[in-house]
Amino acid sequence: MPQKTYYELLEIAPSATSEEIKRSFRLQIARYHPDKVQHLGREFQDMAAGRAAELTEAYRILSDDNRRAEYDRAIAAGAASAPAPTAPQPPQAAGPLRQPYVAPSPEPWARSADSEPAPGVSFVQERATRDQFVRKALLGRFVQALEAVAADYDRTDVRGFDVACTPKTKLFVRGKGPRLLGRFVSRVDAESVADTWANALKTGAASDEVCVFLMGSSMASAGELATAIADQRRRSRGARVTLIPIDARDWDAKMPTDAPPVAKTLLTRLRTGA
Repeated sequence: MPQKTYYELLEIAPSATSEEIKRSFRLQIARYHPDKVQHLGREFQDMAAGRAAELTEAYRILSDDNRRAEYDRAIAAGAASAPAPTAPQPPQAAGPLRQPYVAPSPEPWARSADSEPAPGVSFVQERATRDQFVRKALLGRFVQALEAVAADYDRTDVRGFDVACTPKTKLFVRGKGPRLLGRFVSRVDAESVADTWANALKTGAASDEVCVFLMGSSMASAGELATAIADQRRRSRGARVTLIPIDARDWDAKMPTDAPPVAKTLLTRLRTGA
């Protein structure tokens, strides 16, 4: 999977102005402030510190005309991914984050080709490792919250999903409530909505109610997601599927008004930790 450039990381166009770069950086970095993640556990806090460092490095490069020009030339020469910042050191004590820490390092495109891999190679490896860590941390948080609010559910395995629960059976009668399915993707967008919806239909959504939590570390626009969900509902009339897109960076969810109570309770738990 292609890795993000600094422009993609900040969610801006390569033609973005200095003011647009600054505005996007401030918006993105605010999501990873310690006050926003202090209730999510140390793993998630460390992940947030790492993402803050990536954003800070992207801003450092793109906000300087000379560095940006060199970076653009590196991309044009084939380094399609953003160079990796040195891994941040997690804070030793809790407290406000004044400036995200980024260890100084020479620009990867200025290194000798004989001594280092081609630009972007080490980043691909580092980013793949980090993505796995992020996925593990987010799913761990989701499962922890799920276990706290869904005591009447049993864990099960469902193909295509990272987490699955069904209401407990009592005296040969399945308990009330929807099946709960969770899936983590790198980006929640129209494509992942369609794929996840198709997998949910395979679980028997025509007869049983299914509630799907589609989590990602980045999100498409609210308009794109609303259109994608409406399209899937139209294509599968009669299917009892509720799909909830979740921005796992701050657990902000696009909650439909008809979402089951257990889903609303779970999202409250994820956001507040209580």
